[in-house]
Amino acid sequence: MMSAARQNHYRFSVQISQQQYMKYYQGVASTVQGYSENGQLLRFPASRLRPFLTHSGIQGRFQLTVSAENRFVEPIKLH
Repeated sequence: MMSAARQNHYRFSVQISQQQYMKYYQGVASTVQGYSENGQLLRFPASRLRPFLTHSGIQGRFQLTVSAENRFVEPIKLH
């Protein structure tokens, strides 16, 4: 019997103004980079945060899930 693929979860906070995020829309920048709560460097496509964009930008605490092969699974916004 095969075991289920292990997923890794990284929690982080984001505060990006709407003006800053426009750089991603315009193609000036394409990657978000920062640190998880446990100090691990995170780097992922900015487009993954687009669903969370509001008039004030993107703000909050998120959890990034990646597969055992480091493939992006999904971000979720934590309450």
